[in-house]
Amino acid sequence: MSLFAMGFLLVILQPSTGQFPRACANTRSLLRKECCPPWDGDGSPCGELSSRGSCQNILLSQAPLGPQFPFSGVDDREDWPSVFYNRTCKCEGNFMGFNCGECKFGFSGLNCTERRLRTRRNIFQLTTSEKDKFLAYLNLAKNTPSQDYVIATGTYTQMNNGSNPMFRNINVYDLFVWMHYYASRDTLLGGSNVWRDIDFAHEAPGFLPWHRVFLLMWEREIQKIAGDENFTIPYWDWRDAEDCVVCTNEYMGGRHPSNPNLLSPASFFSSWQVICTRSEEYNSQQALCNATSEGPILRNPGNNDKSRTPRLPSSAEVEFCLSLTQYESGSMDKMANYSFRNTLEG
Repeated sequence: MSLFAMGFLLVILQPSTGQFPRACANTRSLLRKECCPPWDGDGSPCGELSSRGSCQNILLSQAPLGPQFPFSGVDDREDWPSVFYNRTCKCEGNFMGFNCGECKFGFSGLNCTERRLRTRRNIFQLTTSEKDKFLAYLNLAKNTPSQDYVIATGTYTQMNNGSNPMFRNINVYDLFVWMHYYASRDTLLGGSNVWRDIDFAHEAPGFLPWHRVFLLMWEREIQKIAGDENFTIPYWDWRDAEDCVVCTNEYMGGRHPSNPNLLSPASFFSSWQVICTRSEEYNSQQALCNATSEGPILRNPGNNDKSRTPRLPSSAEVEFCLSLTQYESGSMDKMANYSFRNTLEG
């Protein structure tokens, strides 16, 4: 994908956005299976007194599951978010959010009626001050606790069906790392058993809309903590690139002078700690990633498995992808032929 966004995820809390709102990560909300927090503007659930929204039952899709997942009732992500909540805020008009307290993407203003067009720019076309501001915002996100969201450190069953909430705080950047992990993790079946042929964000028709909302939400959270409503995520146009031209200390961190797997100490990214990288360990423990720090960023551009990814796509290959007229085809998974989505996903 051409959007420059370093790793992450999101699962959409239908019809709200977000993973686990802090206001609903408690015994009362889980036992009631209701996530309809009050809007600060009028104190009513979902801002109902101001006609922003109302608390309603979730309408689930009746479409059958694909053959890739031959189970039912074993994964908290099935019919999301009904395992945790079956009543959430349904927002009206251009309002959105877990309490209808925000505007839909592309709108702003007191009543969310003002159209607002923002443009994402090539990272190499930013001025030095714009580039430095982008990097500073990333560092701010890595060091700012999320005010609105928490992460789950246990499954619904491990939470004793809601009577023992298992959540923890997380910074804004790692929130999205965790969300991406959570959407794409293996299914825990108990004992030492897992189901690996499952992914709620990739290798299926939802790949593009899921990641689009994911990036929009990440963008908005950075706008909020930075106090900069004009912030947009820059992208890296990697067509025909022969190496990782953003892997320099000026941008995302250069190579360490003595250890090619580490980042240069001249980059502040070298001090960052990663999370959610040990899937086999979580599987063996039948546990979720709890966002514990797992060491520094490891990166060695150019030394990837060439049998899987020999190089970055060429301009001709990008044009071929854009020429495909079917968004999806056939099995609608990683085996789909002449599928725009599958070709784009690689």
